[in-house]
Amino acid sequence: MFYLLKSNALWMDDNVTARFWEIDFLRGLAVFMMVSFHVIFDLDYFGIHSFNLDTGFWFYFSRLTASIFILLVGISLVLSYFKACKLGTDKGFVFKLLARGSKIFFLGLIITLITYLFIGNGFIVFGALHFIGISIIISYLFLRFYIFNLILGLVIVSIGLNMQEHAFDFPWLFWSGLSFNRFYTLDFFPLFPWFGVVLIGIFLGTYFYDSYERRFRVPELSGLLPIRSLQILGKNSLLIYLVHQPIIIAVIYPIGNWGNLC
Repeated sequence: MFYLLKSNALWMDDNVTARFWEIDFLRGLAVFMMVSFHVIFDLDYFGIHSFNLDTGFWFYFSRLTASIFILLVGISLVLSYFKACKLGTDKGFVFKLLARGSKIFFLGLIITLITYLFIGNGFIVFGALHFIGISIIISYLFLRFYIFNLILGLVIVSIGLNMQEHAFDFPWLFWSGLSFNRFYTLDFFPLFPWFGVVLIGIFLGTYFYDSYERRFRVPELSGLLPIRSLQILGKNSLLIYLVHQPIIIAVIYPIGNWGNLC
């Protein structure tokens, strides 16, 4: 089925190096949602204004934001692979993924160190960057599959959601989703269920963009200012992820302490 799809693409970009504007737009939308949620989170964390983040709107808003991001990780991985195949550089693609994943995982370790030094209890041990780095590395094993990725992805998501309802006595396996008693961290993306979302993203990328060609017609909206603005955010998502929290904290922390200064 995977190979049959190669002959069924309906619309093709003439330039194999061209980007699909809708992917950058969706990633930019997720960036905007992430920054918005972290403003709310920091206002609550520093006691400036109380929000219910464990249930209700903001809980589901944060899960939706993360799901869009991670789906796009899978879609972007398979797009990169298809592009490499067209350019004839796919033989070294595994090393590209290894380098990219290792870089992002290392950035995650830096965040672990920073949060340990400045936050202490609740510091980030396996957050978004740790997870994305590992996912990029191991995703190479799944890029050639099709329906299997959808099925396995749904199974991993289901198992992961079930695991969240239980605590285990395996603290060294926390990264898998086997959380243990008294485990607390501000940002946690275990492989179960989130790698299942990556696999679903790989499936969606294979279906909608097989051989780096669209299977659907998209109106050209990238020239519109709101679309273009979100595209810029999407193209710089890693940089924004790294710098947005310090900027938010630098702005709102003095507000929270204004009463103590007066």
